[in-house]
Parts: sequence; C-alpha cells; structure tokens
Amino acid sequence: MAKATFEVPELSQYLDVPPVTPQTMAHSKPFVAKPEFQAPLGFPGELTDDWQEKALDKMGELLGRYRSLRVYLDSCVKCGSCTDKCHYYLGTKDPKNMPVGRQDLMRKVYRRYFTLAGKLFPKLVGAEDFTKEVLDDWYSYFHQCSQCRRCSVFCPYGIDTAEISMAAREIMDSIGVGQKYCNEIISKVYTIGNNLGLPGPALKDTLEGLEEDVLDDTGVAVRYPIDEVGAEILLVTPSADFFAEPHVDGLIGYGKVFHEAGVSWTLSSHASEAANFGMFIGSYENMRRVARRIREAAIQLKVKRIVFGECGHAWRVAYSFLNTLAGPWDFLDPRYPVPQHICEFTYNLIQEGKLTFDKGENDDKVLTYHDSCNVARASRMGNTPGGQFEIPRAIIRATCNHFYDMDEDTIRDRTFCCGGGGGLLTDDLMELRVKGAKPRVEALNNVMQEKGVTHMAAICAICKSQFTKVLPYYGMEMDQIVSLHQLVSNAIVLTERDEEEDDEEDAEEAA
Repeated sequence: MAKATFEVPELSQYLDVPPVTPQTMAHSKPFVAKPEFQAPLGFPGELTDDWQEKALDKMGELLGRYRSLRVYLDSCVKCGSCTDKCHYYLGTKDPKNMPVGRQDLMRKVYRRYFTLAGKLFPKLVGAEDFTKEVLDDWYSYFHQCSQCRRCSVFCPYGIDTAEISMAAREIMDSIGVGQKYCNEIISKVYTIGNNLGLPGPALKDTLEGLEEDVLDDTGVAVRYPIDEVGAEILLVTPSADFFAEPHVDGLIGYGKVFHEAGVSWTLSSHASEAANFGMFIGSYENMRRVARRIREAAIQLKVKRIVFGECGHAWRVAYSFLNTLAGPWDFLDPRYPVPQHICEFTYNLIQEGKLTFDKGENDDKVLTYHDSCNVARASRMGNTPGGQFEIPRAIIRATCNHFYDMDEDTIRDRTFCCGGGGGLLTDDLMELRVKGAKPRVEALNNVMQEKGVTHMAAICAICKSQFTKVLPYYGMEMDQIVSLHQLVSNAIVLTERDEEEDDEEDAEEAA
C-alpha cells in the first residue's frame, strides 16, 4: 500500500453515504499558475487590483453568452437528489462537495449581483457579497469537481454542475487566479504541440523504438509513422500514449489494427495531442486554439479521415464540439464520420471479419471495464444510442475469454469518475484524488472478490494515469489498469503485408 500523509478511506461492500462533516477539504487547493503560464492563454499574470469588478463583469458576460448557466443558477430547488451522487462528497464528507453545495458558491454571488431580490434583500434569498474569502472558497472547491456530470444524471432539472465549475474557473482565470496544472499544460500545447512537452524528434525516436519492439516481439513489421503527407488517416491521440504504460501499449494496439486493416496512417508532430484542457477551464477561446491545430495538421498532411485515440475528454470535445471549434471539415472524405473513435474503427473491422484474435493471449487476465465519464455521459459511438457503452465491451469480449461488469449502478451512464478528471490529475491534489476514487475502487474491489477480476480496462488517458497512482493507496497493484487496445494488441493475429498489397487496398477504397 502506498504511504499517505492523510487518512485513506476504508472500502466497504455497499455504498456508504457518509455523515456531513464541514470543512474537511477546505485546505485542498491546487498550485496557482505563474504569470508565464497565464500569459499565453490571454489571462492576467496575477490577481488584479480590481478583481471583484472584473470577475462580476466576466460573470455577466458568461450569463449572456450561455443561457443555460442562468437557468442552472435559477432552477435549483434543493431537492437533494444530487447530494450523495458525487464521488468527492462520498470520499471526503465535505458538504461543499455535494453538487448543490458547490453550485451554491456561485449561486450566492449570482443572486447578490444579478437578481433584484438579491440586490434588495440579500439575506432573505441567500445572496452573498463576492469577498476575498468567497473567492478562496471558489478556488478550493471548484477545483474539487472533476466535471464528470454524474450529478446531472440524477438531477430532475438537468442542472449541469460541470458547466458551473467551468464558468467559475474561467472567471478566476480572467482575474489572474488560474490553476498551474491546466494552464501550464495548455501553454505546452501552444509552444511544443502536446501536453507533456515532447518535441518532434523525441516523438519520432519513440515511434521508431516501437517499430523495433513490435518486430522483435512478433516478427511482423508494423509501422508507426509521423508527419507522412498523403496518409489516409490522421491519428490524434493523448501524448501519454507515447511514453508511459499502460498508455503506450494501447498505441501499439492502434498500429497493429491499422496494419491489419491495410490502411495508411500517420501521427502529426504539430497536433500530437488529442486532449483539450481548454474545456476544463471553461475557455472557449483556448478550446478553439487547441482544436485548430488538428485542422491545420489534417490540411498539411492531406489526410482523408481523422481517428481519435483513447482519451475521454478528448473524445467529448471531438464528438460534441470539433465542427464548431475548427470546422468545416469538408476537405475530408465524406464517407467517414468526423471524427471517428479508434474503438469504432476497430469494432467495424471486427464486424466485417477483418481481424483475427487469439483470445487465449489474454487468459492471464479476468477483465472488467471502467466507463470513463466524458465518453459515457457526453458522447456517443457508432450509429445507435448507447454505442459508447456497447462497442468497448464488444471489443473486450472479442479479445478476451473472461469479462465481468461491475455493479450496474456504477457503470454506463451512472459510472463513477476515476477521481482525477477535470484537470485535477496533479500531485498537489493527491488527497482529493485518492478520496474521490473511493466509490469506483469499491465497485472494482467487489467484482474482484465476487468474480475473481484481476484487471480493469479503460479508454481514457486520465483514468489510466489516475488509477496507476491511486490503486496502491487501496492495497491494489498499479498494473491492474490496462488500455483497451492493449488487450487488442495482445490478442490480434498479425499478417505480413507489403507495400503492393497496401496500394491495391488503397485503390479499392478510392474506387
């Protein structure tokens, strides 16, 4: 078990709604972004002298731009449906981590300055002045929301706490109080091309190393190309796939699938990052700047299709917003969806009988599957509702002999967050991450005890990074989390291909 400087919650067999314990996480705050990370995003370097005025101006702008925000702030009736639905409340006991409690941090300020009742009779309607103490509460608790939207599934009015958290973070950024982790990452995308700051030569060396490793392991030459003009497919994947396990094992699997499909593909050093942290900070402008890099790469490389790798919020941004952010995409082949998820691509090949698997290669694992929040509650896959749930499970069943789902109340659209999403995957929030993971780890532990599950697959880079870090705090092994396409990579039966075969298949595709 990993050593902790805080109390790690005990796991239980059944969901335990804890007693309310105020202020248990008031001390939890991420590092504040330095000026050099704020400036590239267009934000002040530090808290401005007239911060209250600017914050309220920004809130007014957002209320005008997003009508839903005003609806969410006006419509809550404190019914209690969301109170026990947040993994952070279940893990920390802090009432400000109840979705309604977190919303009220903004709602009180909204009522004070943007409603007639709040201006005239503030105490009667729960309105509150926007003081420095309130701002400090905002910075703490709006960075204790992973924007997973589970509470919205249960809210009878459909209030989206994620939208409120995003708005709060954008307001804070606009007055110079940004989060170091998110803003530094976005800065790296602008200056280098990806979240991890990996330059093009390093990416090329990594991919050449993967080609050598796969050839040594399988005897088959599988290519992992980058910046190849004229390739059919541009793969956009999280930068974690380039260097860390289990992520890189998924990237190896993508390449093997493309190899068996006989399609040409490439990565881009310019758009070497699928993730878009602009969403986490609520900044449409920064979301758009990151997304446009993908458009620029697609045009430069003259591709026909765009496929996204395993990253939960990257897929949400791509599925829900890519056309608005960086479209139109009329220069791509209209026969294919824009964009397409790698799971859709692999699943279609399975349905067409174009992939052969030896499921016994995964017999050392008994699998379960973690539905990542942004995939489960903010996107879809395939042509039918619920495809985002069924397609990944169909791929697991095609590549593995032993699979069991966790409890139904903890998966699909009710899935629990990993605890590290929404821009919280930083070591300065480790206590929050460990406690927030408790509901998911409990469900995993139960299926381990009842069905003998040994590993959990996921299709989100943040989820995989989070679980490798927090599972040891609960006495589990970090390698119990695997990439879905790692299972594909293990089981796929490769065939030798030559350039002539690939050219023939490309010609058939064109015809």
